[in-house]
Amino acid sequence: MTMSPSVDDLLAAGFAMGGERLVAIDLVDTLMLAVDPPVDLLESPDQQAAWWQLQAPRLPAGPMPEETAVRRLRAAIRDVLDARLEQRSPARSSIDDINAASAAAPSSLRLLPEGEVETRWHTEYGGNAALAAIAREVIELMGDAERLSTLRRCANPNCSMLFLAERSRRQWCIGSVCGNRTRVARHYEKTRR
Repeated sequence: MTMSPSVDDLLAAGFAMGGERLVAIDLVDTLMLAVDPPVDLLESPDQQAAWWQLQAPRLPAGPMPEETAVRRLRAAIRDVLDARLEQRSPARSSIDDINAASAAAPSSLRLLPEGEVETRWHTEYGGNAALAAIAREVIELMGDAERLSTLRRCANPNCSMLFLAERSRRQWCIGSVCGNRTRVARHYEKTRR
């Protein structure tokens, strides 16, 4: 899979997220929960198409997944990751939904004549390869204690974004957005006193 979309590309397309290494985390971050009512960044067909186009280089080729399946997987991933951060057990249905999405389009490795290896996604049973790949990312993350320990929620109380902190000091989803807002608010409070 290729590099994640840049923060600038995501922001320009209307997605306030950090272009995380895992598509699964970018997917979870398309639902902004810290505002009332929550904002779904995949609400319209145009938004969905734009988001999937930005993520396409990191996903197996194939049709855009059905909206209902995307929302269901997104909710399951959010529950599993939030449960980890909140030190609670996720709903069993969330685990089942992730496993089902992963199993719906199994993959196999294929050796090519040039000696290269490719992954073949088996969608002949009706699964969606993109959703299967996203579900697999979550399963692999949950099985990697070291990497899972880098999972964070943005330190801005007005933000619900999740991210994997490559640096232990990282505390904002996007430093130039949430980090700046928090620093400006802190400075304002200091100078107001």
